[in-house]
This record gives sequence, structure tokens and C-alpha cells, in this order.
Amino acid sequence: MKPTNFSIQLTNFLSHYLAGQRNLSPNTIKAYRDTFILLLLFCRDVKGIPVEKLCIEHINVALVDAFLEYLEKERHCKICTLNHRLAALHAFFRYLQVTSPEHLLQCQQILAIPFRRFVRENVEYLSKEHLTALLAQPDLSTQEGRRDAVLLSVLYDTGARVQELIDMSVGDLRLTKPAQIRILGKGRKIRIVPLMESTAQLLRDYLQEHQLVTPDKFDYPLFQSHHVKRLSRSGVRYIFQKYAQEVRKQYPEFNKSISPHSMRHTKGMHLLQGGVSLDVIRDFLGHVDIKTTEIYARANIEMMRAAIEKASTAPTPKLPAWKENKSLLRWLQSL
Repeated sequence: MKPTNFSIQLTNFLSHYLAGQRNLSPNTIKAYRDTFILLLLFCRDVKGIPVEKLCIEHINVALVDAFLEYLEKERHCKICTLNHRLAALHAFFRYLQVTSPEHLLQCQQILAIPFRRFVRENVEYLSKEHLTALLAQPDLSTQEGRRDAVLLSVLYDTGARVQELIDMSVGDLRLTKPAQIRILGKGRKIRIVPLMESTAQLLRDYLQEHQLVTPDKFDYPLFQSHHVKRLSRSGVRYIFQKYAQEVRKQYPEFNKSISPHSMRHTKGMHLLQGGVSLDVIRDFLGHVDIKTTEIYARANIEMMRAAIEKASTAPTPKLPAWKENKSLLRWLQSL
């Protein structure tokens, strides 16, 4: 069967354009790929269009709107997820309008589909008490527990994203003073993050136990699964949630919905509360724009406002209502 114009363009977009010309990371390309997998399934299962017959002409504004509605109602995606899916489609049609100008009008119509407005959720982070409880959960008498203790400590101390943690190799560490770690972040940007001495000592013991101190082990994953491979994102999430559940048992009032990414938010909030400036926090966390870092400042303001509201307030005198001013009332009624 002859390939369709959509299959040709999508293959070039994912395989050559994003990786070769845009130099995007493999994880970003996977996110784009996942959007098109969902679109193909939607066209096949809902619209009845076989994957091998799907053409560019099929994908118009009405189909994209129906696809987004399907994601929202059937797959229960949040607005931010819908916007991420739409951004992937925008990127493809922005590419398509250059490579296939005969579809220029169709591309511009889809590019005109607006992103949905939404209210950003509050930053979920751990208090120092709950963070201490979480880090104390792993069983240090077992090798797996010791690995998990180091993993949680590094996740908090570096403020790393989950993928950044997974990508860490032994050679990224420098454990002589001043201890630091090299992190490969979004957009293939590298940043150097200092390590607290307590975390550095945990890592020294961890490397010795797993015999990872020789130069030939520099490319080995820092954190490995039982299959001696890099941990997966789901693996890190499982480890984190296992210990977070134990914290919830100890602290029934702790009912926050947290994830491994909450450790990154926790580090950012603790740095801000410790007096570190936003531009330093931005560089520490690897944010491209300081506007992203400002979420911690906004969350901190909300926290201070809540504390002020709980405190007793000074009594305020009763002010006269404007309706009691008869002359003013008559003047207003005459307008």
C-alpha cells in the first residue's frame, strides 16, 4: 500500500526535524510522539478512519476540536495536558506549512485554535517536618532501602526532575570538597549543582557498596533497577509513593497529593524561605525563564497570608455607611 502524505510528513517530523534541526531531547520527542499515538487511536476508534488511510486532509479544525474534547471527557485529561497536546499539534502544522505550502490555509486554521485558559494549581511541597519523615522511611538495614535513601536525598538536595535523576551517571559526581553533581536538563542544557556534605557522604558510601568507584564505571547509571539498568520514571514514582504512603500513616493530617516532582518544589520553596534570591533559584533548578521560578514566590506569599489570617487581628472601628449621609444620598439619587 502506498504511504499517505500524513505518514510521510509525520515520520520526517519526528525522526528528522525534531531531532536533527530542532535538537530536541529524546524525552521531548517522545512527548510529541505520544500525542500523535493518541490522535491515531482517536481517528481509528472514534472517527472510523483506518491508520493506513489517514491523510493530512482529514485533520481539520473540527477533528482537532473533537480530539481535544475526547481527551477531556473520555480520558479525563486536565486543561494543562490538553494544552500540551495542542502544542504538539501546533508544532507539527507549523512545520507542515513550510514543507507542504499547498496545505497553508489548513495549517493556519489549526494554528489559530487557542490554548485553554486555566488557573494554576498551588505548588505542592513538603514541610520540613514531613520531608524529614519521608527521608527517614527507607530501611537502612537492606541494600534496597539504602539505595532508596540515597535516591530520595539526591532528589531533594539537587532539585532534579525525575528524568534528570534517571539520567545521572557515576561520572557526573564529584564528591571531593566542594561536592557537586552535573545534571543534564531540558534542552540538553548542563548545570552544576552543589551537594550538601551529608548527601555527599551518603553517595560515597553508596558508590563503595555498589563498587562504582573505578574509572571504568563512570558511564554506569547512578541508580539502577534490579535488572542492573537505569530506573524508569514509573520506578522512581513507585519508590517515592511507597514511602509517602508511610508518612501519611504517621501524619493523618498530611493529605497533599504529591509526586517525585514535589521534592523539586520543596527544594525551591526551602531555598526561597532561606533567603536565596529568585535568579539564583532559577539557575539552581535549571529554569529557562524566571517567570517559572516566581511560582515559589507566589506560593510563599499565599502561605504568609494564611498565617496572618490565623493570627488575631486588631479590632477595627465601625465606619458609617454611606447611606446615612442624607445629603450625599439625595445627590446620588438626583443623578
